[in-house]
Amino acid sequence: MSLHEAVLRKETDLLSSEERLKPRHLRTLGSLAGMVAIVTAMTLLARQFAWVGDYPDAWIAPFEDWLNVAMKWLIHECSFGLFTFKEFTRSLAWLAGWPFKLGMGLLIKGFDIALSLPVAGRIEFHLPHLSWVGVAGCAALLGHYLQGRRLALISGGCFLYLALFGQWASAMETFASILIAVPLGVIVGLLLGVLSYWSKTAEIIIRPLLDMMQTIPIFAYLVPILFLFGFGPVSAMLGTVIYAVPPMVRCTHIGLRAVPDTQLEAGIISGCTRTQLFLKVKMPSALHQIMIGINQVIMLTLNMVIIASMIGAGGLGYDVLTALRRLHIGRGLEAGIAIVVLAIALDRLSQAATQGKVRKKSFSMGFVYNHRYSLAGLFLLVLATMLGSKLAFVAAYPEDWFITTAPFWDGLMSWININLYDPLYAVRTFLLIYLLVPFKKFLLNLPWLAVIGVLFFAGYRLGGWRLALIVLFPALFPAVTGYWEKTMYTVYLCGIGVLIAALIGIPIGILAAGNARSAGTLNLILDTLQTLPAFVYLMPCVMLFRVGDVSALVAIVAYAVVPAVRYTLHGIRQVPVSVLEASAMSGCRRDQILTKVQLPLALPQILLGINQTIMLALSMVVITSLIGTSDLGQEVYIALTKADIGRGLVAGLGVACIATVSDRLIQAAAELKKERLGLT
Repeated sequence: MSLHEAVLRKETDLLSSEERLKPRHLRTLGSLAGMVAIVTAMTLLARQFAWVGDYPDAWIAPFEDWLNVAMKWLIHECSFGLFTFKEFTRSLAWLAGWPFKLGMGLLIKGFDIALSLPVAGRIEFHLPHLSWVGVAGCAALLGHYLQGRRLALISGGCFLYLALFGQWASAMETFASILIAVPLGVIVGLLLGVLSYWSKTAEIIIRPLLDMMQTIPIFAYLVPILFLFGFGPVSAMLGTVIYAVPPMVRCTHIGLRAVPDTQLEAGIISGCTRTQLFLKVKMPSALHQIMIGINQVIMLTLNMVIIASMIGAGGLGYDVLTALRRLHIGRGLEAGIAIVVLAIALDRLSQAATQGKVRKKSFSMGFVYNHRYSLAGLFLLVLATMLGSKLAFVAAYPEDWFITTAPFWDGLMSWININLYDPLYAVRTFLLIYLLVPFKKFLLNLPWLAVIGVLFFAGYRLGGWRLALIVLFPALFPAVTGYWEKTMYTVYLCGIGVLIAALIGIPIGILAAGNARSAGTLNLILDTLQTLPAFVYLMPCVMLFRVGDVSALVAIVAYAVVPAVRYTLHGIRQVPVSVLEASAMSGCRRDQILTKVQLPLALPQILLGINQTIMLALSMVVITSLIGTSDLGQEVYIALTKADIGRGLVAGLGVACIATVSDRLIQAAAELKKERLGLT
């Protein structure tokens, strides 16, 4: 290519890029005009053709019946020679129950042992459970081993809090289930992650399954688990494992893919076999990412404790659920805060294990020195348990020493209801009349073809025909299955909740981004809010705004606002300093730097935050079905109470379809924005 041709081509590229950038706002207005035209055309057609406005009942496919028939065949007729599939699953549940019983015996109940000896006859004795002093002390020792005195105080203090506030027994029951569910989830996730790494076919199969597991409400697959494994803590643990496995699979896969080629080449040159290369090079290199996956499994397991209590799990989740049903705000908040405290301890310990340096063993110092922490923990457990047989307050924290804040929270709620009833009622009425009811009527009255057309058009504009088709099929699913109205009700609640959460969260993130101290404090608050169980948000909302859509909306906003704040904060703070200095040297004012530089560059990150806000809002919408909403979440909950597998799975897939459509469109918008900014 000649110099003249190269210059001409460069000028052409610059001109075409300018032409692409110049009418960007016009293209956006054109897209909006196209969507309005689709809605208008379909609304006019619906007056002439009824099937355009309302999906005909004759076109509904009986997916529920098909799923119910398949499940009945699987449970009652499917057999493996000597036993049926149901007998097989119940046998697995019986086997899985033994580790849980062992954990309960160690932490709460102890062991009743009976021996028949030839001389002495039958001897019965009781082995006591581990002392609360020993368990809390071991938590402090583990913290000191991983990160020093600060983490020792945090982890030991968290377990001490559980004893002081009378939550020890419930917390240990939850802890026993965590000790079984987390290793099981880690093993399954590790194996699936390695399989997806080795096999491209397995990766193609596993990836959409992971997407589905993370978007389908947990209520939906609790129904078949309940059918197959029965009511009890084992079913709850299996549901927890299914919910917590996807991050472990993804982290394992990402960690193995990210191993540097130089390390692999060094291993090959050293003469490693394929197995040695995997075990000695790849796995150690991916260990940091795998530990992050373990941390996520622990957090998601704790997030499941309340939902798991619906099918037989006890512990703190059952306490929160019982308090919610009886509207005991104080007790529910105390149990919810206990879950947060336990989550903080386990989160800090697992993060320290991920980031901390491994202590090297010294053969010259001897066995005792190298294993001093393990031996000290074992000695503390044995000593505290032996003392507990003589001193009752060492074995179990005395009830007379309990501290409770329940009367304070109950009194605060009563005072608010008495003194602030009129303002709260005014807010509730305003939201219903001027926001919720009009938006709900608008969505429910839209022709179903108009919604499908708008989503298809948006997919085409953002990602071409491929994205348009990807969006089309999940958008059609609620109509084909007969859940269109329930889906629009879910979109209505979730949409308003996400909009309000964005209007609150994005400005907070912008304000905090300008101050490092404010950002640190805000991150601490956000971490605390993320560890609070979703059910905890429901109780004060119901007490303040009564049962209904307003309470559901407030709970959705409170639960889903965190990603909007966090991603905005991170997006703005990640703008390169050199870009800010260049804009300042160009004469930009502070407000111009924010609006013309920081926000545009942070917009892709903000869009991803909105995406996560939608995911959290959808998960909360399912939970708000407990307080009277009439959406897909209510269908899933009714299916759980009636053990209707088909109904629960179809409604759950409807929620997953909403999540899939929004996820694909927002990710495409973020990628398009990155491309226009030159960030890809």
